[in-house]
Amino acid sequence: MSENVNTNATQSAPVAKKKLGVKARVQKFGSALSNMVMPNIGAFIAWGLITAIFMAGGWWPNAGLAKMIQPMVHYLLPLLIAFTGGTLFAGHRGGVVGAIATMGVIVGSSIPMFIGAMIMGPLGGWCIKKWDDAISDKIKSGFEMLVNNFSAGIIGMLLAILGYFAIGPLVAGASAAMAAGVDWIIKMKLLPLANVFIEPAKILFLNNAINQGILTPLGIQAASSAGKSILFLLEPDPGPGLGVLLAFALFGKGTAKASAPSAIIIHFLGGIHEIYFPYVLMKPALFLAVIAGGVTGTATFSLLNVGLRSTPSPGSIISLLLMSPKSISNYIGLIIGVTLATLASFIVAAIVLKRDKSTGDDLAAAQGKMSDMKSGNAEAASATDAEPADVIASYKDVDHIIFACDAGMGSSAMGASLLRDKVKKAGISMSVTNTAISNLKDEPGLLVITQNELADRAAQKAPHALRLAVDNFLSSPKYDQVVVNLKARDQVSDAAPASAAPQATTAALDDLPANLDLSVVDEIVFVHHDGHLGTATMATSLMKDRVKKANKHVSVKNLGIDELADNNSLLVVSSAEAAKNLKTRYTQVQVLITDDLLSSPKYDKMVSELK
Repeated sequence: MSENVNTNATQSAPVAKKKLGVKARVQKFGSALSNMVMPNIGAFIAWGLITAIFMAGGWWPNAGLAKMIQPMVHYLLPLLIAFTGGTLFAGHRGGVVGAIATMGVIVGSSIPMFIGAMIMGPLGGWCIKKWDDAISDKIKSGFEMLVNNFSAGIIGMLLAILGYFAIGPLVAGASAAMAAGVDWIIKMKLLPLANVFIEPAKILFLNNAINQGILTPLGIQAASSAGKSILFLLEPDPGPGLGVLLAFALFGKGTAKASAPSAIIIHFLGGIHEIYFPYVLMKPALFLAVIAGGVTGTATFSLLNVGLRSTPSPGSIISLLLMSPKSISNYIGLIIGVTLATLASFIVAAIVLKRDKSTGDDLAAAQGKMSDMKSGNAEAASATDAEPADVIASYKDVDHIIFACDAGMGSSAMGASLLRDKVKKAGISMSVTNTAISNLKDEPGLLVITQNELADRAAQKAPHALRLAVDNFLSSPKYDQVVVNLKARDQVSDAAPASAAPQATTAALDDLPANLDLSVVDEIVFVHHDGHLGTATMATSLMKDRVKKANKHVSVKNLGIDELADNNSLLVVSSAEAAKNLKTRYTQVQVLITDDLLSSPKYDKMVSELK
């Protein structure tokens, strides 16, 4: 077991920063954009629903309520983005300055200033942070509030003026150029080619960067004038992933085939697209399947003039239907587009899987390959060969667990829910939450669980935390190991006071039963029972290390109480409760009773007397 404990987990002192590769830099930039939009998705959905329901031609037209549409898209949404961008640099204070600065670009332009907000918000936060760093220790006592309030107001005012006269016109010109470019691509029927790049980029977890950072701002701008935009469908279309999962459900093998039906529900109805990424990565040829599905879907949407009012989040079929304008033709076109995307992806994926001659359960192997392909990092985890005792010790101070993903939503929320349930069932009191990796803080007692491709960024954000990288938030076997390590940690902690007892007491605890004949023992067994599998497994691993270090030729196993051979060459280590059952079933086995399976004071003497 020791070779599998705590894989990819590290707890390290600050080290020299690793130079980020191009892909990591792109992810970081895209994450910065999406992190300004994702926390405010609720507001975008609210605007989309208000538009779809109350505008002229909506489900229930209402001229009064429709007056909210333009102020929301021109003021509320950009200011929320700007405030969030500013908080990323300087907390609430940075958000306030960022929002003030953004008013300049909003007032200085006639188009929704989402891109301007993404510039001015972080700029305002950065400026006030630099100001505070420079003068915080120079302010005389009693003047802190005066200086802080006026500095925020003055810097915000200056940036708003800069935005009005300089940044606003530049962003407006750039936005107009990009909008013209998108319109030209759509008119030339070239938009489907965008999926040749979008679909592979999604698999590399750039989906939030593409959708929230690029397509959403452009789509909102288009929808504010046209009433809908096809750009909202380029990345969230569930068809390509659905086709791949259907192909695995029918033609897959092993775990991949068995898990595909549940993955279909999570993907298509729940909108968690990350669930199908490992299925694609296990067969590189399946990139062709998702590309075919994406191109087909977008081509159909373009041909049938399909669009959405606002960005659907998450990308489930339910979200797509809710964000559709009130138009029978749009609903029909939307369903046809998703269906054809699914069919195209399914056909290509089915051909790939039918031609595949490999055998065995390939999903687990693919998840290992997923790490190398996505992170571009061939390093093996240094903790792979860690001693079990060291692994348990590394969990000593852990008091909360955080799942960190690119956007802090979707897959990390589901991963946190899965582990939270396991921790609760194990009787462990532990907080398990999720967040965006950009919001991660280097807190004491923290265990960070992240995806392999985000491991480097997690190390930068939380260098002192215990870190665990997994291939897939939704189905990692490492969650069980986390629970085992926490339970083992708690047992060792409970036993710690006993080790501090007086010397005379310790000596008595070292004594072995007089009837034990350890010279004939060739196998030691830890018996698991009544759900104590984790503790017995860890105790077995620790004992293997003890025996190996003592150069004793005795095997160590973890077995159920009904799996023992009744002979005196077998030494069973068990609790007093399990020993009662042993004595009623076996007459020849030797039994060593201890209250602490992990670190009993009897073990050193026991090992020394083995042959």
